[in-house]
Amino acid sequence: MVAKSAAFEKAVTDSRNLKAKPTNDELLELYAFFKQGSQDPPFNPADQPGAFNFQAKYKFNAWKKVVDEGLSPKSAQEKYVALVEKLKGVYGFEG
Repeated sequence: MVAKSAAFEKAVTDSRNLKAKPTNDELLELYAFFKQGSQDPPFNPADQPGAFNFQAKYKFNAWKKVVDEGLSPKSAQEKYVALVEKLKGVYGFEG
């Protein structure tokens, strides 16, 4: 497991307090950055979901894309924080 920065932990909490739900693409991006940033569990290509589990497949592919780009856990945490801040401006924030 990777050490989580205070900013990352705050962004995780803040992401749950957006006034409106982000788009599916934004949610997939958040998921990928969160999973890569926390490495809990670490990415394992053998854990690919079945062909008919579409939601899990989309999530897996979003995370795999981030892994394939070589994004480090620290950089993923920074991108997660930046995306949450952007989403707070777009959707509003209850905090």
